[in-house]
Amino acid sequence: MAFAGQVWERIRSRRTQLGLAIRVTVAATAAYALATALHLLLPLWAVLTSLIVTQMSVGRSLKATRDYMLGTIGGAIYGGAIAILIPYSSEAGLLGLLVLSVAPLAFIAAINPSLSAATVTAVIVLLVPTMHHSDPMTSAIDRVSEVAVGAITGLLVSFLVLPSRAVRQIRASAAILLELIADAFTELLAGLTRGRDNDALHRIQDGIGTAMVGLNAIGTEAERERAARLSSGPDTGPLLRTVLRLRHDVVMIGRATVVPLPIEVQTRLAAPLTEVSTVIARFLRSAAAALREGAGAPPIHPVHVALQHYAEAVASVRHDGLIRGHAGDTAERFFALGFSLEQMHQNLCDLDRVVGEWSEVSDDKTARVAE
Repeated sequence: MAFAGQVWERIRSRRTQLGLAIRVTVAATAAYALATALHLLLPLWAVLTSLIVTQMSVGRSLKATRDYMLGTIGGAIYGGAIAILIPYSSEAGLLGLLVLSVAPLAFIAAINPSLSAATVTAVIVLLVPTMHHSDPMTSAIDRVSEVAVGAITGLLVSFLVLPSRAVRQIRASAAILLELIADAFTELLAGLTRGRDNDALHRIQDGIGTAMVGLNAIGTEAERERAARLSSGPDTGPLLRTVLRLRHDVVMIGRATVVPLPIEVQTRLAAPLTEVSTVIARFLRSAAAALREGAGAPPIHPVHVALQHYAEAVASVRHDGLIRGHAGDTAERFFALGFSLEQMHQNLCDLDRVVGEWSEVSDDKTARVAE
């Protein structure tokens, strides 16, 4: 029973990926059945197109469908025009037309990758007639029809079968980032008194970079859904900007904590730094949990208190002259740390506001509009 429970929890943790697998399977099966029913020449292209346009979220499926259809139509028109307007009677002539078809479209695709389907389509329109003894116009029409069937099928499946909205996925991605930032922040402040595990820190920082790229991509898809009126809810911009600024705060703190503080300064700041580390990391993780669950923002008052205690300890260190007599770079790092924590304080206040906007009330509105 326990094993079954563990398996079920693993499946639940991957429900987004499982949903995609189900949608892709349904799209491929439906595209093949429809292409066969319509007696299309090559049902294969309908199936492949349905696989291409069925993406992780509705927003990404919209973009994939638009790009693939534009590329297909453009490639069919260009390839068909080349084949009709420039007749050939030998293999060398066909080779010349192939070069003339591929080179310009490959150049355009290099500039605008969203049109990469144009090159493939032009080649198919040009070469399929030589294998099936049809004319270029028929080949172009067949190709567009096959892709249209696959694209429409894939898009409809994305809407109707376990639809996954990017505006929901952004919650989970932002939550992962906040947890990684909390881990990095804890490791960095600990390094001021005991040194730090650079290997662990590098792994965390790499994870933050990768997760940030993914979050930005999902944010773009969410805004595409909002623009198409497929979902409602808070603007994703403030959440993305706040998380990015928090990442920058961690980078600045990392530069300020390259080496531990002087021993006498460590002694005075150890307790307030531990409080700051504990409270801010807890707030970030609580904010991550609130985003996942659609709950309200966690209380931020403990963050204000902890940073106030740290500011008082810093003022005491400065008053007693404990920084005097140390190298200039030591003083620079000391003051840079204080400035970075002040900036992070402001950004945590922004996070408190943004998480509130993504609370359960906003999520209910999004769910009602999207479903």
